[in-house]
Amino acid sequence: MARAPFPPRRKKADAGLPEPAPAGERHVGPQSAGADEDAFEATLRPQRFADFVGQERVVENLKVYVKAADKRGEALDHILLSGPPGLGKTTLARIVANELGVDFHGTAAPALKKPGDLVGLLTSLPERTVLFIDEVHRLSAALEEYLYSAMEDYFIDLTVDQGAAARPIRFNLRPFTLVGATTRDGLLSRPFQDRFGIPQKLAFYSADELALIVKRSAGILGVKTEKEAAAEIAARARKTPRIANRLLRRLRDWAEVEGDGTLTLAIARKGLEREGVDALGLDGMDRRILESLAKHGGQPVGVKTVAVMVGEEPDTIEDVYEPFLIQGGFILKTPRGRVLAARGYEHLGLRPPKGAETELFQ
Repeated sequence: MARAPFPPRRKKADAGLPEPAPAGERHVGPQSAGADEDAFEATLRPQRFADFVGQERVVENLKVYVKAADKRGEALDHILLSGPPGLGKTTLARIVANELGVDFHGTAAPALKKPGDLVGLLTSLPERTVLFIDEVHRLSAALEEYLYSAMEDYFIDLTVDQGAAARPIRFNLRPFTLVGATTRDGLLSRPFQDRFGIPQKLAFYSADELALIVKRSAGILGVKTEKEAAAEIAARARKTPRIANRLLRRLRDWAEVEGDGTLTLAIARKGLEREGVDALGLDGMDRRILESLAKHGGQPVGVKTVAVMVGEEPDTIEDVYEPFLIQGGFILKTPRGRVLAARGYEHLGLRPPKGAETELFQ
């Protein structure tokens, strides 16, 4: 089969050929902001590895790989970033593009519905572009398989038309780096995972790291913040930078209305209490999840049952709430379902029922 260097520009009459790249986020060059990125949040994102706080192992690894790829003038190998939401997967993808001095294009897996969407996106990428796909575990199995040849050999074979008129068309791609972000890497097929040469798992942040992030963000926002107030926010931020920054923005309002603009410990505590965030970082939804488990008398409960009881989607509970509640020792995830741990009962001011499974190993 003859292979053209790169696919020709699609004509409107070419039925069956891929549409232009689906709506996503793109900036040309490392300094431009994406149109779909919330401007306020973007101002708080570190732009370089030197400004990134936490995730030392991941950052040090990426520094080496980025430096080596840049030295060779090649596209960086594909990266898989996994971990709970809000830990910095998108930020790290941007930093990789910035450090390499290449283009960045961001999208989310749900936006890629058909093979044509994927082909249209990939064929539009300049050489060495960092392509960021959020929620990559939500790609269909068919699109995963199309990505196999794209990631390994930089081409995609797409069949157009049907029946006797069906014909394959090969689209050659410029070398690129796929950065996939996922909160549930277990949902990715093994062949797909194996094509990411740089798998990195992000961990929750320590209170000291979050305090540094709060101080940095406060400086960017121009909010004078006491050290004790930053520590209080860090302690209640569920070990997650995104939540710490969100709380800081809300407390900035409290500091301006309740004080002279300085975020003090007293104002921070008052604002956090009014926001429904308790001393351990649990909010109203967290407590409803714990209460729903407590109502079952120590018996395991399925996530779908919990979702119905609290009025939330099962995926949201698994991706957003459970990682912190499990890691914090509030609930246990067993083969039979979720159960409230001893610390969960204690936090609700309840005694575990007799015979309840409150420890992982008994």
